[in-house]
Amino acid sequence: MRKKRKSQSKSGPSRLYLIPVLSKALDILEILQQEKQPKSLEDIYQRTSISKTTVYRILKTFTHRGYVAQSENGLYRLVSRPRKVRFGFGAESSEMPFSEAVRESLVTACSSAGVDLLVLDNRYDAATAVENANEFVRQAVDLVIEFQIDQRIAPVVADSIHNAGIPLIAVDIPHPHATFFGVDNYRVGFEAGAYLARHARMNWKGKVSWVIGLDIQEAGQLVRSRMTGAFAAMRSKLSGMREEQFVLLDGQGLRGKSHRLTLDFLRRHPREQGVLVAAATDTSALGALQAIREAKREKDVAIVGQDCILEALDEMRVPKSPFIASVSHEAVSYGPQLIQLGLAILNGQIVPPYIFAKHKLVASSALVKKRGPAPSQMEVFHY
Repeated sequence: MRKKRKSQSKSGPSRLYLIPVLSKALDILEILQQEKQPKSLEDIYQRTSISKTTVYRILKTFTHRGYVAQSENGLYRLVSRPRKVRFGFGAESSEMPFSEAVRESLVTACSSAGVDLLVLDNRYDAATAVENANEFVRQAVDLVIEFQIDQRIAPVVADSIHNAGIPLIAVDIPHPHATFFGVDNYRVGFEAGAYLARHARMNWKGKVSWVIGLDIQEAGQLVRSRMTGAFAAMRSKLSGMREEQFVLLDGQGLRGKSHRLTLDFLRRHPREQGVLVAAATDTSALGALQAIREAKREKDVAIVGQDCILEALDEMRVPKSPFIASVSHEAVSYGPQLIQLGLAILNGQIVPPYIFAKHKLVASSALVKKRGPAPSQMEVFHY
């Protein structure tokens, strides 16, 4: 006959149902609750039978999630967490690949940090962005991360949020009262222009008939400095270029509009070779690419875009494509940085008014040679 199992003690649950690492974390939390003063890593380690590495990782997790604060001298203390914080995110448009990549990065980062996130789609539309800003106020979110394209209504959006006493982070487009987060627009434009000039020197002996900048006028001067930087790079690296050879077209960051404008330009200049196109977004660049192929001008036109969206990377893998490079704005890094910035603002920390995201230029030559590696492995040029 089988022996009867010993009855479970009434003093606690069976060890079968306990989670060891959670028990260790709670042990550390209880130590911090009992103490009236901050404790060092060594103090906490000495009070437990837990390895120092595990203690360190648990403390860092608590700090990241806002349950514990670490002072400048390395001591840890328990902080009050009455409820989870809730951020609002006004996404640029669910139809724009870069905006979607930022949203996905932000959702993942919020989940990791224990932050609730309310996402509203601005739909690339000014009126919708204003409505969404008012909705964030009605929902009483703790902080707003705003990503909308129209500089003209930025003060309207910002005023509504500011009057409600809600902190604001503006992505890519500056807003009054907001901390700015985005790329250094002049620099990303300059690097795009420098690579276009490099292509002209290597393939056309530096002979260029036209330089086209596919701009986004409604985005305002900061984003438009992408074209300023691109033109400045080409002026400095291609000798003999005249001002009348530089043409700005308002592609609005959209494929259809950029396609129509580029096709019209190429049809008006059918025999002129050596055309360089700097696009404010990859979506705009892909529209220009469609026009170039319709006009059968692949050999004498080159394009560099911005954002490194997946469709652009796929196109850059095509041998001899006119789409020769794109500047990656590292969308996957936006989420963690925005959440860290938002929590710092809510904790009363002083943050810089402008915070620039990392970027790098990715060349099609690397994609073709290496058969499409991840962006972190691609050929990168610095100027």
